[in-house]
Amino acid sequence: MKAAVLKSFGSQLVIENVPEPVLGTGEVIIDVAATRVLSYMNEVFSGERNYALDLPVIPGPGGIGRVRAIGPDATKLSVGDWVFCDPTVRSRDDAVSPDITLQGLSARDAGGMLLQKHFRHGSFAEQMRVPTENVKRLGAITADEASRWCALGTLLVPYGGFLAAKLQPGETVLVSGATGNFGSAAVSVALAMGAARVIAPGRNERILADLVRRFGERVRTVKLSGDESNDREQMKRAAAGPIDCVFDIMPPSVSTTVVRAAIMTVRPYGRVVLMGGVGMAGGAGLDLPYPWIMRNCITIHGVWMYPPDAAARLIALVRSGLLRLDDYEVKAFDLDHANDAVAYAAANGGPFKMTVIRP
Repeated sequence: MKAAVLKSFGSQLVIENVPEPVLGTGEVIIDVAATRVLSYMNEVFSGERNYALDLPVIPGPGGIGRVRAIGPDATKLSVGDWVFCDPTVRSRDDAVSPDITLQGLSARDAGGMLLQKHFRHGSFAEQMRVPTENVKRLGAITADEASRWCALGTLLVPYGGFLAAKLQPGETVLVSGATGNFGSAAVSVALAMGAARVIAPGRNERILADLVRRFGERVRTVKLSGDESNDREQMKRAAAGPIDCVFDIMPPSVSTTVVRAAIMTVRPYGRVVLMGGVGMAGGAGLDLPYPWIMRNCITIHGVWMYPPDAAARLIALVRSGLLRLDDYEVKAFDLDHANDAVAYAAANGGPFKMTVIRP
């Protein structure tokens, strides 16, 4: 089969023929129809992000495809089913604290690297091998719709954060990083889950205005000034009431003061979800005041990805009409032009923009 292979950090993907994946018990083989190209994939391939990725590897975190072959432990899947392939692969021998690898992208730790030795190759290929539990049925879709369904991979990240925070209908949410790709997805997910109001701070006024255009008056925007105290007060004022949950998805390049300003808007007994990259590139720590956390009974959730059942629940949210995939503008490339896709994704990231490869 044809695949795009990363052979060394700092090099281009090599498009070549590789052996087809071999089916084992507890596994499913998928014919890949479409797969996301993350906007920062070039930083992973260059080594800039220092992701734990054992080379050579076929990259690509998850995707949309059709079942080609199933193992003996699959009782609901059928050959030909349209499915979403969840890249979050968990070890099966510790249900309480499983090791995790993101198939075709990165591992969390040494245990995740062990998983990566088997479930290493991702979706930049005509076929991929996936753990049975990571294959989620979509129901009937057309081949043309497969690209837009790749947005599940983006939407699942904030959805996992809000599940951890037990977001309830009618609550007020603040999304720190709302003008980015994952942050804008968080705005749409929070509204789909029933948030009464979403506070969206940022510096890009054009994107802030577009969020209001898309979602209406339930979105309240705040233009950030860079002054921590002033920005915090402006965000509180925009909420016009208690902020129940703060969700942070800021990238590594952002100052900790910007993140802290948003986090400390949360009400007493409120919840904070940390899913961003602050500190990953070094520099100062977040430095949240211990007395503020303790005296206000603040719950802080560090969340990496999402629980195993999240994908099926999110698919149901889309099928219900509460969460729309047609917000996403898609640019598609074939596998032979995978390097062009990576470059395009880096230059054209942002809210509701998605680059995909269609093997």
